[in-house]
Amino acid sequence: MKIAVLVSGGVDSSVALQLLKNEGHDVTAFYLKIWLQDEFSFLGNCPWEEDMEFVRKVCEQTNVPLEVLSLQNEYWDKVVSYTISEIKEGRTPNPDMFCNRLIKFGEFYDKIDASFEKVASGHYANISYENEKYYLKRSPDPIKDQTYFLAYLTQQQITRALFPIGKYEKKEIRKIAADYNLANQTRKDSQGICFLGQIKFSDFIKHHLGELPGDIIEMETGKILGKHPGYYYFTIGQRSGIGLSGGPWFVVEKNIAENKILISKNVELIEKEKNHFSVTNFNWINEPPTKKNLRVKIRHGEHFFDCSLKFQNDNLAGVLIDRPDRGIAAGQFAVFYDGDYCLGGGVIC
Repeated sequence: MKIAVLVSGGVDSSVALQLLKNEGHDVTAFYLKIWLQDEFSFLGNCPWEEDMEFVRKVCEQTNVPLEVLSLQNEYWDKVVSYTISEIKEGRTPNPDMFCNRLIKFGEFYDKIDASFEKVASGHYANISYENEKYYLKRSPDPIKDQTYFLAYLTQQQITRALFPIGKYEKKEIRKIAADYNLANQTRKDSQGICFLGQIKFSDFIKHHLGELPGDIIEMETGKILGKHPGYYYFTIGQRSGIGLSGGPWFVVEKNIAENKILISKNVELIEKEKNHFSVTNFNWINEPPTKKNLRVKIRHGEHFFDCSLKFQNDNLAGVLIDRPDRGIAAGQFAVFYDGDYCLGGGVIC
């Protein structure tokens, strides 16, 4: 097949490229320039240049042509603006979810030649074709599995998607990279929000939202203990970065309307654990599930909850999980599974 391979400079996408080349496909590597470092040049060097160095070396090693495609404007309009809006509203954004749906398997599809039969990436996920439909399935590596971040893809998108490393565990990918002596075989995995690179999240917020000084208040006494630069710099449960002595202090509540941060030394005052929440804005890769008893992830990682899903209408459902959790926040995505099948998900409200 003629395949467009999304490469990032990391070991996962590089091994995906190598595997497809080994299978004899006609592959072209594409590096998507979505970094915002040009905008933040005053903060130092652009790490995307380091990515490009690794990408070029791997493409030379594998004898694969490389194209660089700038999607910065599209990324700003579809992903960064959403992230800023969610932060300003006090919610928890997940830009990676929209990066996959709207950019990597959205805008990129529209930019490349239609002769590319598949678009491949270094995601840990699998696609199966059953009963004339495509299904998204988990990777065997429970920690690295990335179906959570792919749950907003549509049936049409996964029809054209390809995940060459989906059947492997991370340690196997490292070994393959070493076997082929790929230039980035020992490079560390990237962390944090995809479009920021090495930019601190606080610098990103400051650049776009500025500062909004407000009071830091002790929860139990109502006493003002200090000032903060804006509620959007803080998250519930946060311990570091509060800037007060005599702690440890925890952020236990944010009063967005009055721009107040409430703190306490008593971690038990952090938002109580709960075993139910509501979800809206669903995306189902196939049809909405007919089973009520499923599994759900409320964040990326290996941990699932057994759950029951009760629809109130087509766009709102209540979710009951089998054990309480303290980290359920508005704006997060809940992604539902039936065994190894990732069904899709929605936004916690």
